[in-house]
Amino acid sequence: MLVNMKQLLEVAKKHKFAVGAFNVADSNFLRVVVEEAEKNNSPAIIAVHPTELEFTKDDFFSYVLTRIKNSNVPFVLHMDHGGNVADIMRAIRVGFSSVMIDGSLLPLEENIKVTKEIVEISHPLGVSVEGELGTIGNTGTSVEGGVSEVIYTRPEDAKEFVESTGVDTLAVAIGTCHGIYPKDMEPKLRMDILQAIKQEVDIPLVLHGGSANPDEEIAEAVSIGIQKVNISSDYKFAFYKKCREILAATELWDPNVIYPECIKAAKEVVKYKMGLFNSLDKADLYRNENVLAWRHESL
Repeated sequence: MLVNMKQLLEVAKKHKFAVGAFNVADSNFLRVVVEEAEKNNSPAIIAVHPTELEFTKDDFFSYVLTRIKNSNVPFVLHMDHGGNVADIMRAIRVGFSSVMIDGSLLPLEENIKVTKEIVEISHPLGVSVEGELGTIGNTGTSVEGGVSEVIYTRPEDAKEFVESTGVDTLAVAIGTCHGIYPKDMEPKLRMDILQAIKQEVDIPLVLHGGSANPDEEIAEAVSIGIQKVNISSDYKFAFYKKCREILAATELWDPNVIYPECIKAAKEVVKYKMGLFNSLDKADLYRNENVLAWRHESL
């Protein structure tokens, strides 16, 4: 079942769990997320970065939409880190039910302006909008980038941003980075900032850069009020680690022989994250609360 982000996370917020947003850039990773979500009766978010959309091309998402619309599990198809109106419009035309506009590097007033513009475009079409305040760090191991120094989200700015833009969800900066952390880099999330933000805004909050953070910190963030956690590097790393092992030890070249074990390795990570977010066996909640499937209105 395809739903939008507002529909998905309102239920998560009510029942105090988070939903994993897993970046997908080919059919193997789509299988990993969709099949593991179905196996564990867990809602899930299929996240696609603009560079991943450019790689897969628009037609790929006809297959994606057919697959998830025919599932009994609720899914969101989400544009991750859209950088401009063109990114957002492309995603909406393809059939995405949720978009993110990333104006985090802009001054607050400009971020509000561009985010509000995307909300005004998207909401009449039933498409949810995620905004971002503050900046995510960069470990140098992710195509999603980031900055060398994290700028933490100011709670008072979060309140103004949400009230001025009408966004459905807000990505906050509390100390995470995109990618896998180097051995000499230990992440430390600022729970005090998260708690202060939670007191100022009532919409679902999002944690970007969720890979490789200590489990206890992620679990605590979810307990405070994070409803969406972005995961990309962790499960992709597992997939390609297994792939490298197979290719280093054999002369195999058929994808149907090489990839099954890679898919299995990635699925193990996805299931673990779903357990950490407390989303296992939560799909029934959407049926019990009569959440309606999202319908795409073509432009």
